[in-house]
Amino acid sequence: MRLQEFWSRLDGHFGSMRARSLTRDHVFAALDGRTAVDAIDAGVPVRKVWLAICEEYDVPPKER
Repeated sequence: MRLQEFWSRLDGHFGSMRARSLTRDHVFAALDGRTAVDAIDAGVPVRKVWLAICEEYDVPPKER
């Protein structure tokens, strides 16, 4: 997954404003206690970050 696709999916599912907030403010245990933005900046694969968000926010499997 490319970063552009990641942001597009987030915006599509959560809306632009909420997507930006949850990636900067929510700390994910699955990302070793980092926010999504911090995890991406640390080199965690974007796909892993996306799946952590999907798990945390119960995104339906067909939308993952």
